[in-house]
Parts: sequence; structure tokens; C-alpha cells
Amino acid sequence: MEKATFGAGCFWHVEAAFQELKGVISTAVGYSGGHFKNPTYQDVCTGQTGHAEVVQVEYDPAKISFEELLEAFWKIHDPTTLNRQGPDIGTQYRSAIFFHSAAQETAARASKERLQQSGRFSRPIATEITPASGFYRAEEYHQRYFEKTGHRSCGLT
Repeated sequence: MEKATFGAGCFWHVEAAFQELKGVISTAVGYSGGHFKNPTYQDVCTGQTGHAEVVQVEYDPAKISFEELLEAFWKIHDPTTLNRQGPDIGTQYRSAIFFHSAAQETAARASKERLQQSGRFSRPIATEITPASGFYRAEEYHQRYFEKTGHRSCGLT
């Protein structure tokens, strides 16, 4: 199994999208990319921790490739908005790929460049691509939130 970590706005929405993909073994929502150790949701919401809301995906590379995960990532959010997705504003909602290997970094950068060159977006892609650092699992009530609450979306269009 391998891991991939993505930030694309509200982590509830991102987790639900990745859970639907064949080959994804498990998902966990949490915080990554910041400087504050063991942050809580309230800490991250201040915008002072440097962390993004992320989903860590465990996947079977024999059933789904990292490139296929990237395709799903690009489809579920607007990567041209800096520190914002829909009504959610702040650095914690930034578009980000946290790579776990040199191969993931290469694939992420190539995918971003192909998408930028495709003309799909009129604005530059703002997605950051950085090494995976500490992952802090979010509070249990955030895990698989849509399943627990019966909601189907965060209100994003």
C-alpha cells in the first residue's frame, strides 16, 4: 500500500470523493503543511498554524495509480483559487499536493503542468506541491463526516 495526501478545501468533501475510488483502501482527514504540533480543528481555523485541511489516502497501486488519484484531485476543486474553495476562505483551504516520494513529486508537477497547458483554466493553477510532513489526524467527529451525518456535500458547486 502507498499513501497520498491532498488538500482541496473542506476535507469532508475531499474525503468523500476519494472514498468512492476503487483501489482506495482507507482515508483519514487531518492537518498538514504547518508549523504547529498536534493542532486541533479550532487551532487550524485561526489560520495561524500554517496547516491545510487534508485527506491522507491509503491506496493499492496495483488497483489505482497515483496519476489516477491526481485526476480525481483536479476534478473535485478549483485549483486556481488561492486559499479558498467555495465559501471557505483561509490558508487552511488551500489547494495542495503533499508528495511522499520523488516519483509522486514528478507525477504531480507533470500533471499540474499538463493541466495548466490544457486551457481548461483561464487563470494560473495555485496548487502547491510540497513534501509530505507531519500528518495530524483530525478529531474523530470529522472522520467520514458525510457518512455520520447523512450530508452529501459541503455546499460547493
